[in-house]
Amino acid sequence: MSIQEAKVGSTTREVKALPYRLYTDPEVLRAEQEKIFARSWQFVGHISQVENPGDFFTCDVAGEPILVVRGREGTLRAFYNVCPHRATKLEKNAEGNKKILQCGYHGWTFQLDGSLNKAPNFKNGEQLCAAEACLRQVRLEVQASLIFVNLDDDAVPLAASYGDFFADLAAFPFLGQLKKYSVNTRVIKSNWKAFIDNYLECDHCPIAHPGFTATLDLTKYQIIQCENYSVQGTVVKPDKQLGSVELNKAEMQGGRFYWLWPNLMLTIYPGPGNMSLIQMVPIDHETTLGVYTYLFRHEELTQEEKDLMAFTEQVRVEDVELVELEQIGFKSRAFQKGKFSATEHAVLQFHEMVLKTLGIEEAQA
Repeated sequence: MSIQEAKVGSTTREVKALPYRLYTDPEVLRAEQEKIFARSWQFVGHISQVENPGDFFTCDVAGEPILVVRGREGTLRAFYNVCPHRATKLEKNAEGNKKILQCGYHGWTFQLDGSLNKAPNFKNGEQLCAAEACLRQVRLEVQASLIFVNLDDDAVPLAASYGDFFADLAAFPFLGQLKKYSVNTRVIKSNWKAFIDNYLECDHCPIAHPGFTATLDLTKYQIIQCENYSVQGTVVKPDKQLGSVELNKAEMQGGRFYWLWPNLMLTIYPGPGNMSLIQMVPIDHETTLGVYTYLFRHEELTQEEKDLMAFTEQVRVEDVELVELEQIGFKSRAFQKGKFSATEHAVLQFHEMVLKTLGIEEAQA
């Protein structure tokens, strides 16, 4: 067992790495889908995607098809995207606007509040239980214009799940002006946890991210653990230029990097007002879909925003290469687990939460 010491606040703790089998075993992922992803708040979109009655988008959460739609009266709701008649996926499009929802199998239709409108094959007198004929609703909450859903009906409310995170986020006044600019996806040949591990430490930054290191002052870099999330941040180096962006005169003059349990990362880079979100969605035990959402003020990016986006993309390409190389080593018989430095305490927090949620004792790990 690899053990080093890390200081978290004033407490000295032993750092224990997750065994590599938790990154390579398909049975572990099955447990994670049920115990982690189906019972945690999952980011699914931004309110700018569903501003008008009838606006909708679809997504998947923990392997479940989900439909998010704005009702006629303005209420935002989420449903399982499944017809109650014969389990057909109800809405096939990724986004759009509709006055009514219709199943393409037998033509059942539903109001935007999920209630049954018509069931054509039950028109000759058969009675339907109204509750069972409605779309099944999923818990949905909005904070800071971000839309989250949770498949667990008994989950702790969103704001209470992450301590003071949303209060901290409110310190950035430009966030309310941002809208979804784009969503990009990337298939990553690595377990989802490897990317989280990578995001939660910056020991690799001087080696793997030369552009990042040249721009941000790593001597002032801090990583702070909080309730079910952590935050990293620093300031830009003096007189640095990022393409057309004069960073010391920019709206955002430092970098702020949040991780929310279990698989969401929110980044605010130096430059004009911006936010980007990264989700790691497991495809299988050694393949992950990286979902990258960019939020800017403008539908047409300014040159400064284009330069900022190019900078963030470069960092992400570098990270993907790292975790894909790591996945190769996870399957090797050479080692059973890794070693931590004393500064990797945010990774420790993540690993402890994984073990606790899966019900794995450290002795078993």
